[in-house]
Amino acid sequence: MSNPSNSPASRPCPGSVSAVIFDWAGTILDFGCIAPVAAFREAFAEFGMEISEAEARLPMGAAKRDHIEQILAQPAVQQRWQDHSGLASTSTDIDRIYEAFLRIDAINSARYSTLIPGALNIVKALRDRAIAIGSTTGYPRSIMNQLAPLAQVQGYTPDCCVTVSEVTHGRPWPDMLLANVLALHAPDVRGCVAVDDSPSGLRSARAAGMWAVGISISGNEVGLSLEDWEALDEDRRRDLREAARQKLIDAGAHYVIDSVADLLPVIDGIEKRLEAGDRP
Repeated sequence: MSNPSNSPASRPCPGSVSAVIFDWAGTILDFGCIAPVAAFREAFAEFGMEISEAEARLPMGAAKRDHIEQILAQPAVQQRWQDHSGLASTSTDIDRIYEAFLRIDAINSARYSTLIPGALNIVKALRDRAIAIGSTTGYPRSIMNQLAPLAQVQGYTPDCCVTVSEVTHGRPWPDMLLANVLALHAPDVRGCVAVDDSPSGLRSARAAGMWAVGISISGNEVGLSLEDWEALDEDRRRDLREAARQKLIDAGAHYVIDSVADLLPVIDGIEKRLEAGDRP
C-alpha cells in the first residue's frame, strides 16, 4: 500500500531554483518575435493567400506545422482559402505551406537572431548561482541547427535545447519542459522556472508543475521590434503592456515581466516562496 506521506504533494518544497528554461524567439532573441510571423505570412503568400499579422500571431507557441493548421482553422482565414482555391484546406495543403515556411524561416530566423538586451547578463547571473539553463522552442531541429550557432556567437549557449520535433507533443503539453528537467538533472520540477512569451508556453509550464514567467514587451503579445517599441509614447506603451500582461496572466503566468532583463528579482521572489513552502 502506498504511503500518502511519500506523495509528491507532501514532500518538502526545494529551497532554491535549480533550473530556468527559456523559450527562444521573443524571449531570448528576436525582440517582438518577428521571424516566424514574417515567415508564416510569406509562406501563405506563396500560395496566393494573404494573412494578417494578427492571424499569423494567434497560435504562437505551437509546433510550426500545428501553427499553420491553427491559422487555417480560423474561420475568416478558412473562408478566404476556400474563396481562393474553391476547396477546404487539406493536410496536403498544410504540408506544402509548412515546407515553404521552413525554407523562408531558415532565412528569417538568421535575420532576426539578435539577443534581447540584458539576456546575457541574466544568464550569467543565473550561472553564478549554479542554476542550470534549459530551452524549448516551437521550431524544429532543422531551424535550431542554424539558429543556435548564431546565438552562440553572441555568447548564449543553454545547457539543453529541446525542440518540438524531439517530443511527442508540443505546447501546451509539458513534454519539452519535462525533457529539459531530465536532461538538466533537476531534482524537483517545483524548483524549475519556465520563461516564455506565449500563452501556450505558460500553459505548458503549469502542466509541468513549475513556475511560469510570462514575457510581455519583447514577446509575441506586443509583437513590435525594439525600434518600434521605443518609438511609442508612454500612453501607448502602457496600454500594450497591460493588454499583454493580462493575456499572459489569464494563461497561467505566476509572474509577468517586460523582458528577460527583468528576471532576476522574480527568481529571488520564487526562492523566498520556496523557502516558505509555497508550490507553483
